[in-house]
Amino acid sequence: MTSDDRLAALEARVAALESGVAPSEPSPVDRFGSLRYEGSVRLYGEVSWRIEYSPAATLDLAAPAVAEVLAALGHPVRLALVRRLLTGPGSAAELQEAAGLSSTGQVYHHLKALTAARVVEQDGRAFRVPATGVVPVLTMLLAAGDVAGLLR
Repeated sequence: MTSDDRLAALEARVAALESGVAPSEPSPVDRFGSLRYEGSVRLYGEVSWRIEYSPAATLDLAAPAVAEVLAALGHPVRLALVRRLLTGPGSAAELQEAAGLSSTGQVYHHLKALTAARVVEQDGRAFRVPATGVVPVLTMLLAAGDVAGLLR
């Protein structure tokens, strides 16, 4: 905590004491700023999502799990599969056609990485992006496009 942070915290405590309201600790989001993403999309059902997290907590997320998700999305065929699944559930045969693969064995190879990373889930004979993953996955695609300079 910097001296400016300590001074601000002290001023907040004094103000709270003078007002008769008990002081409270600032949340990590208040102290370090915040990262937020949200969305409401209608692709194959309506999904809404909003999350706000502190930058410090974001940097502390478990690296192996984050790397697994990024790696799963980092292959062009897997990205094609996920893009197709964001429009609705699909069978292995439908995904084979959408990705232009020559066999369903190739599809299952890529789906294994996507399901292990929890980007995709199996529902009976179909695969889908879980409802709780639709906005986060779209956000990752958007952020990747931004980093690549595609949005400027």
